[in-house]
Amino acid sequence: MSDPGRTALGTWSGGRFIHYGEPLSEERLIALLRPDQAIYTVLSADVYGEGEGDRILGRALEGSDREEICVIGAVGHDFYSGERNGPKGFPRFTDRSLRGPGEYASYLRMATERSLERCGIDQFDVLLLHNPDRTGYTSEAVWDGMAALRDAGLTRMIGVAPGPANGFTLDVIGCFERFAGLIDWAMLILNPLEPWPAELALGAAAEAQVSVIARVVDYGGLFHDDIQSDHVFRAGDHRSFRPAGWVAAGLERIQPMRPIAQRKGLTMLQLACQWDLAHPAVGCVAPTLIQEAGADARPIESKRTELAALDDCQPLSAADVALIRGLGDNTGCMALKGATPDYDGAELPDRWPLDGEYLEIAARWQIEPEADLREHVAPAHSAN
Repeated sequence: MSDPGRTALGTWSGGRFIHYGEPLSEERLIALLRPDQAIYTVLSADVYGEGEGDRILGRALEGSDREEICVIGAVGHDFYSGERNGPKGFPRFTDRSLRGPGEYASYLRMATERSLERCGIDQFDVLLLHNPDRTGYTSEAVWDGMAALRDAGLTRMIGVAPGPANGFTLDVIGCFERFAGLIDWAMLILNPLEPWPAELALGAAAEAQVSVIARVVDYGGLFHDDIQSDHVFRAGDHRSFRPAGWVAAGLERIQPMRPIAQRKGLTMLQLACQWDLAHPAVGCVAPTLIQEAGADARPIESKRTELAALDDCQPLSAADVALIRGLGDNTGCMALKGATPDYDGAELPDRWPLDGEYLEIAARWQIEPEADLREHVAPAHSAN
């Protein structure tokens, strides 16, 4: 078995479980996800398709040498006994209406064993706590349960994967600090058009020796370079819920990055990946591969080929990294999730007040909540 490589594919690609572009047929998605020597790291989450993502991944793994690939799983949403709340999805397993701390470990074991069975393997290389609520970030019972899975041989390493919208900055830093020595990997949103707010947590990750998997590297598909400002998204496309004008704004900010890509011989996706990997804490990139609609749309397989060629590409210089960061600056572009100064109400599954503990975390990492964690500008730049 292997540690995560520099590139990875997730079952959220292909539009079948998260609606980006055209959904692929099952056989085409299996072929897309099948690991090889160039991309040997694959990810799933048990909640995708209520287990179907795992099953598809299991079929993609058939015939692979288990010692030569890396399989990353994720558990945390209870679709076994919880009821779906429309677009908000299934509740976290830590929801008080479902169970108390004494049952966290048994749930995590059950969910992990079932996920492994669907994937057709007996151990994950990394298992992530998927989209935790405040309890998930802070509860010793949760992380004792995650550690028990590693001790039982159900996973070699454990980690955390914050939620689908940018945020949770102080929460994930606090999680790194509180459970230092337990957490091996974290999956964060990071790309040249969304350096903020994940960049605020990278120093804490490095100090805690937590490696980062960067997702949404493609910024909703714009770095695949086949979406124009007048692109019409199919009904139900996940990106149709983003703020009006985000495509045009993103393309405008990408344009001055093109000369850097051309000078380095990179595609725009490769540029985005290399920018992420230039950050010391980032060890792996997992862009979303999307089959856009239309007869003239670029085949999704060509995007996989670009990603597979990343190891042969030139890295970016520190000057290039800094220039791209300035061009893509999105600081304050949206209201964040988790503990933020934009929220001062009762605790919700995705938002909670910025109390004294979080202020102490912010001070330790020289984060000024009012300047660094508050929405300041119109949100058209946000892709999440």
